[in-house]
Amino acid sequence: MALKKVWIADDCIACELCVSTCPDVFEMGDDTAKVIDGADISANEDCIREAAEDCPSESIKFEE
Repeated sequence: MALKKVWIADDCIACELCVSTCPDVFEMGDDTAKVIDGADISANEDCIREAAEDCPSESIKFEE
């Protein structure tokens, strides 16, 4: 299924793994990672899923 929405939960530990895995979707904010405004979710679905699977705090959430 295609992803409709992606977000970072409050328990993000700012390890930057998602940014290195999927830099077109994730960036570092002040204290945690965040989804880049206007990021092309559908074009980056594979790396979003990889980042979510590898996230040590399981903070990357998505809706299908």
